[in-house]
Amino acid sequence: MIFPVAILAGGLATRLRPITEKIPKALLIVAGRPFIFHQLELLKSQGVNQVVLCVGYLGEQIEATVGDGSAFGLSISYVYDGAKLLGTGGALRKALPLLGADFFVLYGDSYLQCPYAAIQATYQQSGLLALMMVLRNEDKWDKSNVLYNEGKIIAYNKKAPYPEMKHIDYGLGLLSRKAIDKYGSREICDLAEIYQNLSQEGQLAGFEVTKRFYEIGSQQGLAETEKYLTTRGA
Repeated sequence: MIFPVAILAGGLATRLRPITEKIPKALLIVAGRPFIFHQLELLKSQGVNQVVLCVGYLGEQIEATVGDGSAFGLSISYVYDGAKLLGTGGALRKALPLLGADFFVLYGDSYLQCPYAAIQATYQQSGLLALMMVLRNEDKWDKSNVLYNEGKIIAYNKKAPYPEMKHIDYGLGLLSRKAIDKYGSREICDLAEIYQNLSQEGQLAGFEVTKRFYEIGSQQGLAETEKYLTTRGA
């Protein structure tokens, strides 16, 4: 059984303004359909059954479009930030009652073709609190921010990467509830900070992939993802 997947889809998508002023990034039309439809179908193909959508900005539109997930063969539930944005870590903590002891975390703007069952097995075998997917990037797609060696994240720093870092956070992770619980009642926090602390504590396993990622977080990424999904479906 594949663990539940939390999709972080609550951001403001400021880099895509003005097209995201009235529609959330997850619902942008890519290759003829809302982007999140592509994500959900990919998750189903990997054996995922349960998804928790962490939403905020214009989240009601996402719920109205996606519904309970039955159209995708999934069970989908929703957790709303509320009056203020909680950050990616804060959104996950609010979703914990629906996620169980262990769960995947996927960014809402990422299209990632990777082997969920193998990733889950690696995480379970590691005995660590979390696992991060990584790609040897060498600053090609974005700034490399991971020092990775033989299945373990030696260091992760999104805000202040250094030259020795050749890998990048791929956009998919696996977390134990314990990794989030330790932040207690702190309402707002960022997943990148949680990952960084876990790497410093020696609690962050790694799983390396070689296939590039696709994302719609930027205009260039949106264009590349549109081209890929359109061509693949032809």
